[in-house]
Amino acid sequence: MKKSLLSKRNFFVLIAVLAVALGAYFHFSAPTEEIPPYKTSEIALRDITVSIDATGTVEPEDLVDVGARVSGEILEFGKDVDGNLVDYGSRVKEGELLALIDDQIPQSDLLVAKAKLSAANSNLEQAKASLAQAKASFNRAERDWLRIKNLEVGEAISQASHDSYLSEYEQSAAQIDVCKASIKTAQAEIEQAQANVKTAERNLSYCKIKAPVDGVVIDRKVNIGQTVVSNMSVSSLFSIAKDLKKMEVWASVNEADIGYVKQGQNVLFTVDAMPSETFYGKVGKIRLNATMSQNVVTYIVEVVVDNSDEKLLPYLTANLKFEVESAKGVLSVPNSALRWSPFGASENLGKGRGAIWILNGSQIFKVEVKTGISDGAFTAVYSDKLKGGEIVVTGINSNEEAASSAASNPFMPKPPHARKKNGK
Repeated sequence: MKKSLLSKRNFFVLIAVLAVALGAYFHFSAPTEEIPPYKTSEIALRDITVSIDATGTVEPEDLVDVGARVSGEILEFGKDVDGNLVDYGSRVKEGELLALIDDQIPQSDLLVAKAKLSAANSNLEQAKASLAQAKASFNRAERDWLRIKNLEVGEAISQASHDSYLSEYEQSAAQIDVCKASIKTAQAEIEQAQANVKTAERNLSYCKIKAPVDGVVIDRKVNIGQTVVSNMSVSSLFSIAKDLKKMEVWASVNEADIGYVKQGQNVLFTVDAMPSETFYGKVGKIRLNATMSQNVVTYIVEVVVDNSDEKLLPYLTANLKFEVESAKGVLSVPNSALRWSPFGASENLGKGRGAIWILNGSQIFKVEVKTGISDGAFTAVYSDKLKGGEIVVTGINSNEEAASSAASNPFMPKPPHARKKNGK
């Protein structure tokens, strides 16, 4: 009985061994997957755009720098439209107070100017009174002179008296001219004093730094207690953007590419803060004041951008593409397809012409095409023989490439001869 059971067990073990051996045989004797001899790509409809790359900075379209016209200490800040102290990002209205500068010195200057104006007015009144007195003296001297000028000298009047009356008459007439000149001088002093008063009043008003436009405070460069000095080289106290819904990108374009940039040209760009989002703009202006750095000449191109959603913030770094030429939905092939030929070098068919090789089953045949624009990776091609969907050859897989491809594929079966001898 035990012997019978042992025989049955040996039988099943033998069957299992045979099954494993057959599986191994079929596994290693199965034909390996054939590596395609050609590198290929499908001819398809694509949108091709020729563009120029550049980098730039997002800038407010209208930026106003607010400076100080008088010197002094910052005493306080004004309030924005929300009732908060003016700070970065505050929205302000035209004419609203941004900051107050200490006004004690301008007030003193105004008092001095007003005092001088009052003194000039007094001088004018005094000059007018002197003129009236001089006229009265002249009238008396004139009457006296008229009485004696016809009298005979020596009989009714002495020569000395005659000369004295004449001299008094002439002096009184001259005194009138002097008084008139004093009046003109006093009037000039009044005008000068009035101008000084206006200057002092204006300087006093400059102590109140007011918003020149409606906008948003982009930068605040002073603090309370800080002393500002008014001169031509002083930096601005505040920078106000009139409208953040209108932005510009100032792009630096190389001199080799500037000839392709035109006003009104479409521009696409991204910013590092939102790399997955594409923004659109148009070329607004090309600045002519080029700059040179390390023998490289660049031009600043202003790209106008609609920022109605206010996603773009000032001074973001932008990566731009200026559209030079574009074609929508055209048949295109990889550039490598136009360079490849089974004879080792592509044929030179002339400018705007080329040849590609179409794979049909295991055979390839040549198709001459007219070439269009290229974006560096794909080129538009035109031919009555192409409808789209054809397989174009872009290269050939060498034996080394095929072997490398097979070795790197863990699912490819390895032939028996690939195993080492003696099971090692």
